[in-house]
Amino acid sequence: MIRIGRQYLPLTVTLIILLSANFLVLDTEAQNQWSQFTMANADYSSDPIMTVLPFDAIPAIIDPRFVEANQAKLDVNSPIIGVSLNGDSHAYSIRLLNDHEIVNDQVGDIPIATTW
Repeated sequence: MIRIGRQYLPLTVTLIILLSANFLVLDTEAQNQWSQFTMANADYSSDPIMTVLPFDAIPAIIDPRFVEANQAKLDVNSPIIGVSLNGDSHAYSIRLLNDHEIVNDQVGDIPIATTW
């Protein structure tokens, strides 16, 4: 749920009204075109694929090391990805996955790849 401070409530309501009013003044043809748009009829087949980073530019974590939860340098509400298999549990910090995007690991003697 999004919470808005009381001081921003009048501004937020005004913005919603202005955006709604903007749509109402569009001509009928524009409204018809907008109402017919769906992702089903969008065609991206001629769009080029743009590569920002070279291949393998973001290194995977291939030999993760773990610490006890009380030793982890994470805030109490830090997001993680947790995996439990065969009585074994591992937690992967989203903050670290932002830099590496993938962890190759074994949990409960099962090879896994955790991705973000």
